[in-house]
Amino acid sequence: MLKTSRGLVLSTLKYNDEFIIADVFTQTDGRVSFMVRVPKSSRQRGALRLFQPLTLIEVDWQPRASARLLRPRGVRPDGLLTSIPFDPYKTTIALFLAEFLRYALAQQPADATLYEYLATSVQWLDASSSGYANFHLVFLLRLSRFLGFYPNLEGFDGRACYFDMQAARFCASAPLHGHYLEPADAARLPLLMRMRFETMGVFKFSHDERDRMLDFINNYYRLHLPDFPALKSLDVLRQVFA
Repeated sequence: MLKTSRGLVLSTLKYNDEFIIADVFTQTDGRVSFMVRVPKSSRQRGALRLFQPLTLIEVDWQPRASARLLRPRGVRPDGLLTSIPFDPYKTTIALFLAEFLRYALAQQPADATLYEYLATSVQWLDASSSGYANFHLVFLLRLSRFLGFYPNLEGFDGRACYFDMQAARFCASAPLHGHYLEPADAARLPLLMRMRFETMGVFKFSHDERDRMLDFINNYYRLHLPDFPALKSLDVLRQVFA
């Protein structure tokens, strides 16, 4: 029986001259890998734009229990992105987040609420005209709620305290292990947690502060998700927003 689902493209990889492999996080089945035929004519190759990172699609396929790679029967845009593919700043954010999500969602089962968060976040970034410099920070911190390690604010009382990255909570003294934020950096975390896409433009982080929070989030995920690697796109993101 043919299955249809909305999906968010995470990555593509050339398999050979005839096929690419596209990793897609679907609304109904979680992460699914598709083997997509590369059109022979240059006119038809425009269809491959549907498999650019963070593109929202609707895809049909025939489920096969033992298959690791599936062949899509049909692919359609699920809303067109009008600025992310053409704005160099947004494109850089999209490439970074797509690589990040590829690993963060590697073992994530289907979750319709999570998918809706991903899709509406991408749509917000595409529609925004300004005030999105902190988008990737807010997006990834809020994503951690779905993955089970959202920071606990219970121990934060406004005074100088540490943030225990391993236990995901604030504490009065430095943990014995080395995975924690010093009070100066820990104090920025509640501010970041209060941000929403609609209001984050009001909050101003310096380049150094944004870099330090990015390092924290990257290390935080690597601590909580086994096999989360160093990301190739991280340095590119730093350079573009330097």
